[in-house]
Amino acid sequence: MRFRLQAFGLHLTGSATALTLVLGALWLGWYRWPGWYLASALHVVGIVVMVDLVLGPTLTLIVANPLKRRAELVRDISIIVTVQLIALGYGTVTLWGGRPLYYTFSVDRLELVQASDLKADDIRVARRENPALAPWWYSRPRWIWAPLPADPQEAEKIAAGSIFGGADVIQMPRYFRPWEQGLPELRKRLAKIEGMKYFSPAEKRALESRIRQLGLPVDQANTMVMWGGTRRVLAVFDLETLAIRALLRAD
Repeated sequence: MRFRLQAFGLHLTGSATALTLVLGALWLGWYRWPGWYLASALHVVGIVVMVDLVLGPTLTLIVANPLKRRAELVRDISIIVTVQLIALGYGTVTLWGGRPLYYTFSVDRLELVQASDLKADDIRVARRENPALAPWWYSRPRWIWAPLPADPQEAEKIAAGSIFGGADVIQMPRYFRPWEQGLPELRKRLAKIEGMKYFSPAEKRALESRIRQLGLPVDQANTMVMWGGTRRVLAVFDLETLAIRALLRAD
């Protein structure tokens, strides 16, 4: 039993180290709050953790029989490690492809833009026409303003296309502008939480309670919804500086 436990401990330590390095780098670089929540990253992380930290070491505990021939033991553990590496590779590729690149303000809401939301053609155009705000492989999440283009026909085309499943302006980084330039328009779009149509009455009460606990007002037009796929959080702003004071979950 001692041999099995030693093999289990070594395997668990190695798996935990590899997982910590990979997930830690992704979290520090791209998935800090609210990125991991809006991107639903925990679904993928859960699968990887289950395989690498639970299934892998447990199988090693089972197969690590000291009476086995060394070649047979090495083969069994190699198969387990291979499955773990496949799971870790799957998780890494999935999280990398879905990493948050932008938190955008556009029209009347905040939205998360992930790497998988952007088409290669739009990225190439942005790097040529708007390189300062274009995405690169090393780009970290940035807060930006994504206004519709000044050309009315182009703006109407984008707005109409997005209704029928086409690309929205938040997926066209050639139109992105610095966050600060959009603050005057953002101020006009702030609303009181009681008028938010994206939250149920129970969610509004819970959010109001959390806002009060933070010492922030609940009776002012200082909030805006922030979307990431089907998930949303409430952004609470300081009305003097328009700095974001809190990003609150409704659940």
